[in-house]
Amino acid sequence: MKRTFAILMMIVVFAVNTMAQDYRFEIGAALGTSGYLGDVNRGNFLRNPGVSGGALFRFIKDYRWAFKGSLNVATISGNSTAEKSVFVDGRTYEFKSTLFDLGGQAEFNFFNFGIGSKYKNLKRLTPYLTLGLGVTMASCSGSTAVAMNLPMGVGVKYKLKERLNLGAEFTMRKCFGDKIDGLSDLNGIKSSFAKNTDWYSLIQVSVTYEFGKRCRVCHYVD
Repeated sequence: MKRTFAILMMIVVFAVNTMAQDYRFEIGAALGTSGYLGDVNRGNFLRNPGVSGGALFRFIKDYRWAFKGSLNVATISGNSTAEKSVFVDGRTYEFKSTLFDLGGQAEFNFFNFGIGSKYKNLKRLTPYLTLGLGVTMASCSGSTAVAMNLPMGVGVKYKLKERLNLGAEFTMRKCFGDKIDGLSDLNGIKSSFAKNTDWYSLIQVSVTYEFGKRCRVCHYVD
């Protein structure tokens, strides 16, 4: 009887340790909408919503911090007929552009994100803040423009299962350039690295899968 009890206890302990196992990496895909602020849209970034999608990879440093690399494709468009302001030349402008976005972001979770050991106060749901750096290549009317961008935003993560996560994220990306819409200096104000630049947004839902077990030789997982 004692032997049977000991075997059962070993099975339970093994099962608990397996469920509490942490992973270092995360891979997944995202899909959503995109928006634009620039020369022909100064107010509502979702006035002409586009579509966006991409792939992402995360390095999970610990329960609070993660670092994400992503590649996204998005469409943006605009039409100056909805603008109250009038351009110097009196003309109206419109465009359609395809964006290729490659970048990295740091993420800070408000709560310890995960499932498993109760003493670590892990939560299956957490909001987070994100900030990073990237590069955008825009294709518009046969021309191509490249600019650095600064992504900043908020998101929320939910752990569906031990290794399967669902996420939603909203980011605005400030471009250090004024030609992702194929338009520049419409008001006669010369662009600079930080002035008179374009912005675009990504609102995406993602599904990710964790892999790469942490080393437990030293029994240190944080």
